[in-house]
Amino acid sequence: MNKEWAELNKTMQAQIKKKDTYKAGVDTFLTLRNQLMQTLTSFHEKLDREEFDAIPYINADGYHSKTIAYSIWHIFRIEDIVAHTLIDGDEQVFFAGDYQKRINSPIITTGNELVKQQVADFSKQLNLKELYLYISEVKDSTEKIIHSLPYDELKRKISEDRKEYLRSLNVVSTDENAMWLIDYWCGKDIRGLIQMPFSRHWIMHIEAALRIKDKIHIHVK
Repeated sequence: MNKEWAELNKTMQAQIKKKDTYKAGVDTFLTLRNQLMQTLTSFHEKLDREEFDAIPYINADGYHSKTIAYSIWHIFRIEDIVAHTLIDGDEQVFFAGDYQKRINSPIITTGNELVKQQVADFSKQLNLKELYLYISEVKDSTEKIIHSLPYDELKRKISEDRKEYLRSLNVVSTDENAMWLIDYWCGKDIRGLIQMPFSRHWIMHIEAALRIKDKIHIHVK
């Protein structure tokens, strides 16, 4: 794991546990996410379309078995679902902005159900310009939600009503590779959700995307 990202994540997790360092923890959280977003932005600036869709580790186990385009979609669909449906109880950016049509996505889910060639075929369909507009909007909206959360809210668990509402939206596939997500998220309190989908989840998938990028460039040489 990138040492700077790992250290920021560790610091943030410690800070948000205590009321007197919670606000500093939110600042650390934002610093980490801004650094990670810079990496995603650099992909958009430097990689060509084929590199976004490449799947050099198709038979591997792990996050690097996907494509860069898929990884970006996956990070931010999960964040949008968790931030808006589960934490804030409002409409997801994806639906409010009509992003399925704009991104040209055949799915509205997190993509966990897709494997191997399905991931590659899915990636090729995505409008990257619109995908990047989507992820920017999701990032900003999540950070507004976290900024407005008082420390005492961090111990709040997700209600059964919200859990059932999430199920009704069909944004998590019923495939066995995906359906566990709902219980996983709803078993956490708000602090736990900040620590996983909103920070560590980013790190793991972006590091996997960097590994994909490096493999492609070695192959090209």
